Amino acid sequence: MFKLNLKIALRNLWKNRGITTINVGGLAIALAAFILVVMYFTYETTFDKTNPNYDNIYIVGRIEPDFKTNYTSPPLAKAIKQSFPEVEEAGITKGSFFELTIKKGKHTVFAKNILQADYNAAKILNIQPNGGLVKPSGEVERLSYLNTENMKTLFPDKTDNKPEMVGFGASNSGVTGIIAGSIVNNLHSNFAFDGVSIGNEIGKGENYGYNNYNTYIQVKPGTDIANLEQKITELYRKELLKGETDQKVVDEIKTVSTFLDPLSNLHLKPKAGNDAPYKILVALSVLGILILVIACINFTNLSIAQATKRAKEVGVKKVMGAYRFQLTTQFLTEIFIQCAVATVLALILAELVLPYFNNLFLVNLSIWHFDNNLLWQLPLILCLITLIAGIYPAMVLSGFKPALVLKGNFSTSKQSSWLRNGLLVFQFSIAVIFIIGLLIINSQLKYMRTQDLGFTANQVVYIKNVSLFNKPENFQPVRERILKIPGIKSATVATAIPDGSDNGANGYTFEGRQGSLDFVDVDFDYFETLDIKLKEGRFFNKGFGTDTANAAVVNESTVAKYGMKNPVGKTIRGCNIDYKIVGVVKDFKSQGFENAVQPTIYSIKNPCGNYKTQLMLKIEENKMVDALAALKAQWPQINPKDGEDFRYEFLDELYGKLFKKQEQLQSVFFAAALLTIFIAILGLFAFARYITNGRIKEIAVRKILGASDVQIFKLINSAFFVMVLIANAISWPVAYILTKKWLKTFAYRINLPVLPFVISALITILLTVITVSIQARKAVKANPVDALKYE
Repeated sequence: MFKLNLKIALRNLWKNRGITTINVGGLAIALAAFILVVMYFTYETTFDKTNPNYDNIYIVGRIEPDFKTNYTSPPLAKAIKQSFPEVEEAGITKGSFFELTIKKGKHTVFAKNILQADYNAAKILNIQPNGGLVKPSGEVERLSYLNTENMKTLFPDKTDNKPEMVGFGASNSGVTGIIAGSIVNNLHSNFAFDGVSIGNEIGKGENYGYNNYNTYIQVKPGTDIANLEQKITELYRKELLKGETDQKVVDEIKTVSTFLDPLSNLHLKPKAGNDAPYKILVALSVLGILILVIACINFTNLSIAQATKRAKEVGVKKVMGAYRFQLTTQFLTEIFIQCAVATVLALILAELVLPYFNNLFLVNLSIWHFDNNLLWQLPLILCLITLIAGIYPAMVLSGFKPALVLKGNFSTSKQSSWLRNGLLVFQFSIAVIFIIGLLIINSQLKYMRTQDLGFTANQVVYIKNVSLFNKPENFQPVRERILKIPGIKSATVATAIPDGSDNGANGYTFEGRQGSLDFVDVDFDYFETLDIKLKEGRFFNKGFGTDTANAAVVNESTVAKYGMKNPVGKTIRGCNIDYKIVGVVKDFKSQGFENAVQPTIYSIKNPCGNYKTQLMLKIEENKMVDALAALKAQWPQINPKDGEDFRYEFLDELYGKLFKKQEQLQSVFFAAALLTIFIAILGLFAFARYITNGRIKEIAVRKILGASDVQIFKLINSAFFVMVLIANAISWPVAYILTKKWLKTFAYRINLPVLPFVISALITILLTVITVSIQARKAVKANPVDALKYE
């Protein structure tokens, strides 16, 4: 019986190969997209899951009145470990603030990300050098490791894991150190690095004012996290209050609290950070599911539409004694065969598209990886889509009454007709949402690219540098040498560049009102190099001797935050210095469009600040190539610590990386819109063909009675036209809500435009009319005699 059913199934599939091709092809395309989405979703949600204590690791953050941050001070980890028995381990880490040059003979690597960690943090985060984690001997010793890629570059012939001596900085710097061994860089982790430095203790001697470390704790299973969070807050306040007598400061400390964020949150939705990756992952997952659902709808729709061709077969089988269960199984087997073929094709398509997908999302996914979850996910998906797409058509086909169908009185029910039409409307509703989403994303990205940033990134070159220029007198000789090169208009150094990176924050008091401000420590010509606009007062000037001691420039957001009136000349206090405000600059979008401009103070002297290492040069466009060549040639003399390792990036390219996530979303919506429209049109094409073929005799009669071709086209298109209008009416409110919610993630955004909604309607209506008319043309042009000669 199975052999017979299989033959019948294959014969039917071949006989209706046009519909079968549309079914299998549409499903294969949707499945390929879904496979890529499933792989990406699995990848993004499993960061650090190889850590054996994944579920019990938390980062300790702090909440100030004005902001929330993951940065804490070094003593906190030790205090937590000593105070709470439910905390098994507590450790701290710190990132690097410049690119480190490491040399061995003729071989050089540039380590952009060196992670500093104490031994306890290394254990918590499962940092395992090749050969195992070794505890440094003594308080001063640190063990440094480079990832395997960098070690291979420095020591191409090395076969053991023994320590090696290397040089740091320029080849003539004389600075050397020992690399204890290699370590595998786990890119599927929040703690990816070029190298790691492990000590028994880091941050020694730094008090609670040095909030530039990350504190991690590992708790015992079953710990009440909310209770522990409250206890850590009380401990933190107690530590800050030690020796404090100023009542105002005491009151401010009481407003500070801490939070615990699980390791599982850090990659996608950190409590103190941007959750845009999480939102994009959710959006991508929903798109993948919807595309697959649309393909399944096509499958269901066309299977029901084909029901009349199988009616007599079902009637004969039932007369011969076949049960409904047997017929249902037969039809599900046919559908399973189609789904299985679609799955194989989907894997081939996904493999072809995967390089572009990896490049877009900066990942390295592989379908044929041994540990790939697709090994169990694909069979599950195959069975699931077989049931979703096939159960209803199988029930309809197996439910025909033999007495009616053998008399030729069979016709599909109104219920089936309503279902087909409803599914078609649903398909086009999703397509319309994707089109609207794509157009609005394009509009927002265009706005971001053309909007005035408040500063000029063009023609500004960021020079990578390891020298510290905290004092203006140290940078002045370097500036003078740089400015002698033709084409270089200005040069400056600062603690940060406007590329979206976070600035540090300190507490500042103005006229009795205390608040937190971002701080950027700069040198002369900082604002001039970036072409930042002055609102009132002046910029820093070498002609004013006090500018290097206690002068400050604030932005408009700072003025608004403190409610300053006539701020120029007034005093703002921070880091035990009374700063005199000499100027106010206009707000500029240094952190992109998603975050509002932060209240920021700029100063030349800041004892609580970071190191000034970020060099920026303004170069004339027509002399850019010659100026960069001259800089490279003269750099060993200009900046001996960097020596021959002159490296640079263009600031506009660095800033452009802030648009990466939205550009990914744009690409995804573009692909999703194309796929959904293509699959919907495929279904509409086949469905229109079925409907038109079913009305050939009606069309013939109408033509004999005098109906024109235009009237026939109008008749056939009218039903589909109404369905597309209904689809637009349903999808517009949904698209409005979703796109408005997405736009709210931007601090600076466009107003929701009407044009995308109108364009989506025109596109879907036009495609529908063209698709249906192509199918209707054959019936309209046919000779009525051919359709009626047997009547």
